[in-house]
Amino acid sequence: MRKTDSLGTDRVSALLVRFSFPAIVGMVVNALYNVVDRVFIGNAPGLGAHGLAGITIGFPIMIALQSIALMIGVGGATLFSIKLGEGKNEQALEVLGNGFSLLLVGGTIFLLLGQVFLSPLLQLFGASDVILPYSAAYMRVIFFGAIFQVTSMGLNNFLRADGQPKLAMITMFMGAGTNIVLDALFIYGLKMGITGAALATILAQGASMTWILFYFLNRRSQSRIRWKYMRLRPAMVQNILLLGLPSFALQISNSILGVVVNRSLLLHGGDIAVSVMGVINSVQTLILMPIIGLDQGVRTIVSFNFGARRHDRIRETERLAITAATLYALIGWVLTRLFPVQIISIFNREPDLVRFGVTAIRVWFWCLPVVGFQVLGANFFQAIGRPGSAIVLTLARQGFLLVPAILLFSRQWGIDGILYAAPFADGLSALITAISFYFGIRSLAG
Repeated sequence: MRKTDSLGTDRVSALLVRFSFPAIVGMVVNALYNVVDRVFIGNAPGLGAHGLAGITIGFPIMIALQSIALMIGVGGATLFSIKLGEGKNEQALEVLGNGFSLLLVGGTIFLLLGQVFLSPLLQLFGASDVILPYSAAYMRVIFFGAIFQVTSMGLNNFLRADGQPKLAMITMFMGAGTNIVLDALFIYGLKMGITGAALATILAQGASMTWILFYFLNRRSQSRIRWKYMRLRPAMVQNILLLGLPSFALQISNSILGVVVNRSLLLHGGDIAVSVMGVINSVQTLILMPIIGLDQGVRTIVSFNFGARRHDRIRETERLAITAATLYALIGWVLTRLFPVQIISIFNREPDLVRFGVTAIRVWFWCLPVVGFQVLGANFFQAIGRPGSAIVLTLARQGFLLVPAILLFSRQWGIDGILYAAPFADGLSALITAISFYFGIRSLAG
């Protein structure tokens, strides 16, 4: 019996723990890639706030890179789970093979484009003349490791869908642990500065990719990558990309958001404001990644039971997961209220940066408690094969609300308007998602 068969029979609460807890831990660990880089660089002699701003400028590009991995990985894993739920194991293996090929192609394209257009991209994304050298030194190395990141992140979704959530967690632990050790060695031991931080990141991602490929190429694996299934089939590629489009749209909207925020902050607050946004991005990542990890486990359970037509289990899964996500987001909100100085000071202790950072972190996260529901509510539609609805709800916050709000509010209220745009978008997008989710759940028969 395949390990995935339990998705249709075991107690839902137990499945959520089994599939979501490793994903939550893994996503938190994975978040440490960028957070640890920022902590080390923000406190390194000779780098400080400028180095922190340099990574912040490159962050939207790294999000765009992740969007390729998630579009293929999440879309492929969703289709993979649906096929397993329908009992079509051979077609599931075809999805896995096509997904792997797409990941290799996507990583290669990103590597080539990044090396050719690096400086123009960084300038477009808001790098000032002072910050550009820091950003370029970091991102040039990151682009060389594009294949590592895309492949490891994408296949990790398949690993979880194949009933191996613990192995998926171990993969992320291996990568993040390697990154932390190499960061300390390269930045402080070998004095390689911001280039050392980037090198540590891509070597860690290479280690993760090697580990996960060992599983999928092993003859004892219940789902193996085979050459005969790697030949791209247009219809299957279309299905994978369509199901992964909401994840892609979310990441791309995050990337566009990063560009808009960085350029607006540079205009209204200078390099210090950009550095503070780097800290906010790190805190936001640590808060949201557990929710995204929970959602990954939820999607695996929901997709399988949708294929098996067990709609009662879908409703129970969503109820438990949304409750957990909301409670967690509320805890994060309380921490940003009580300890803003301590949070900012982890990354940098320059007085001007801390002073602005305290105000920024309190305002930006004002509506944080509703974000967990918004993420799960939007991705519910992706898990049941309705990517169109998922895309609209996913883009509601970043694309349709937050970016326009930043542009409009900043003209009226300057840098304060940029900060208050976030709670405005969080609250309104959660309301829109609540209405759609209510009718979506009711539409499930039985």
